Amino acid sequence: MTNEVNAAAAVGSAAPAQELPTAAARPSGSAREGAEHWWHERLSALAALLLWIWFAVSILRLPAYDHATIAEWLSSPLCAVPMLLLVAATFWHLRLGLQVIVDDYVHDEGMKLFSTMLIHFAAILGAAFALFSVLKLALGAGGD
Repeated sequence: MTNEVNAAAAVGSAAPAQELPTAAARPSGSAREGAEHWWHERLSALAALLLWIWFAVSILRLPAYDHATIAEWLSSPLCAVPMLLLVAATFWHLRLGLQVIVDDYVHDEGMKLFSTMLIHFAAILGAAFALFSVLKLALGAGGD
């Protein structure tokens, strides 16, 4: 009888070991996916940083900050192209950073999907407005 009790106790003690939190962990993709995202985030940060430095130096060198001066400055391809790249790099980095926050802190799958879609749409919409504004000034359609 004691063998049966010991066997039952051994079976009972084995069950909680199978219910450890690590047993519930599920794979979240390959390690390369995370590394790729990490590299994209770092490269977009570097590109945005360099372009923001260019922007600050360029703006500080302007004689005035009125609409006509900015429009004339952006009419040069050497200013318009880096400005377009600045907008793209900034919004790309914004999207990547917010995606990491959602992935880390939103655990409900439905809310994660909704948040991810909202981030993508907001980043695309913001970038589109900024790119349109730069192109409008750069191409000379800068009227009110």
